[in-house]
Amino acid sequence: MSLDNSKDNISGILPVKKPEGWTSFDVIAKLRGVLRIKRLGHSGTLDPMATGVLPVFVGRATKACDIIPDRRKVYTAGFQLGVSTDTLDSTGKTLKTSDKAVARADLECAKSSFVGDIMQVPPMYSAIKVNGKKLYELARAGKEIEREPRAVHIDSIDIIEYDEASRRGVMKVDCEKGTYIRSVISDIGEKLGCGGMMTSLERSYSGGIDIKDCYTIEEIAEICEQDKLSQMLIPLDRAFVSYEKTTLGQWETKLYRNGVKLRPEQTGIKDLSEDKLYRVYGSDNSFLGIGTFHEGSFRSFKNF
Repeated sequence: MSLDNSKDNISGILPVKKPEGWTSFDVIAKLRGVLRIKRLGHSGTLDPMATGVLPVFVGRATKACDIIPDRRKVYTAGFQLGVSTDTLDSTGKTLKTSDKAVARADLECAKSSFVGDIMQVPPMYSAIKVNGKKLYELARAGKEIEREPRAVHIDSIDIIEYDEASRRGVMKVDCEKGTYIRSVISDIGEKLGCGGMMTSLERSYSGGIDIKDCYTIEEIAEICEQDKLSQMLIPLDRAFVSYEKTTLGQWETKLYRNGVKLRPEQTGIKDLSEDKLYRVYGSDNSFLGIGTFHEGSFRSFKNF
């Protein structure tokens, strides 16, 4: 693949709408060909069956993949009660079924038990590592091991649609990073005494990006043919709007760029907090990166 050197200075977040059936890596591989840019990365891996928001980092912005602060995720998930599978979704092998009727009122009551700070057992078909092995590798080998419950936070679960006859429905889950929606549905089903599986999943919000602002692979290819890639990119600093901002003076900007630690009075921040992260801008208002105050001096945490 021939890479376009004229795009070396392009940097930002490309809001991609991941199609069903693709892995997150598939999306990156395809975009490398479409954009002709090698430096691409992503945050928030999605399973192949899932669709929706996949923030793709372009150029220098790839340095931010592992430090994006936004933990909030919003999902719209289809579900089927009365069926349990080994993967907790419709791609897996059916383990058991139940004919138990479930009224909407009972469903609403059951899901309320999973809102707030809860402990969740991660599914066997997940990328979590135990003793150096990914759980899904063990699961594919026919092994199931004990998993420790993990603390997760769910802000809300809303039942958007539910048909009592078929026991099929759609829910919206507003949660923090690390929550498995498949497990939420399975756990609700178990609480109802009938089991349940996820039938579809769309991530509608992640990393400060809403699905309405995302582009399909086809749209990205078409816009790139018009040489308008930069019009689709979100400035990297938007991902860090939750951090306090500081703009350095001209001399301080030069020092900071060269890796020199700054004295508190040089930062323009009145009350620096130990190990807190800050958005740092240069005297020309360019985004320099993330800085932190540690042991009496202000220093770079991550440069962009």
